[in-house]
Amino acid sequence: MAVSVPVDGEGFLVNRDDWSEELAAELAREDEFEMTSQVMDFIREARSMYDNDGVVPPIRIFAKKQGVSTKDLYGIFKKGPMKLICKWGGLPKPTGCV
Repeated sequence: MAVSVPVDGEGFLVNRDDWSEELAAELAREDEFEMTSQVMDFIREARSMYDNDGVVPPIRIFAKKQGVSTKDLYGIFKKGPMKLICKWGGLPKPTGCV
């Protein structure tokens, strides 16, 4: 099933206002990842931090605020935790992320 809203070549939302929790789960499924309540909590928190600060939080700061280690995040997401959190969360691609 294809995502029903415009995304860029890497699957990031073109329009942040298109985001919803249902869409986040759909985007994760397209990446062969099953959305969990923990991951949705991470996404909500990253969106809140972005709304407050205007930037995607660096992984170390994000992990510390969530009470987890960066290793924990990599254990959950396997690769590029902040990139996936931002992609599924309708946020811009993190800087320093290739």
